[in-house]
Amino acid sequence: MKPSLQQSFGLCVRALRQEQGLTQVVFSEKCGFYQTYLSRIENGQANPTLNAMEVIAVGLGLTVFELFERVREQAQAGKP
Repeated sequence: MKPSLQQSFGLCVRALRQEQGLTQVVFSEKCGFYQTYLSRIENGQANPTLNAMEVIAVGLGLTVFELFERVREQAQAGKP
């Protein structure tokens, strides 16, 4: 079964964060989120607002559009 957009977004955020060598604690502090909120996003259990998505994108050094392009690419490739 194909993952939902919420799940794909979370998996992509986790992969990009890990590529940058950031822990959830460090990245959540960088974004101004509680670590538990970031964990819920990465696990597809939280539905982030557009503002939260923009904060995440900037924290990863991307625009929100670039982040969604990465989500799309990973979803099409069937990668987490």
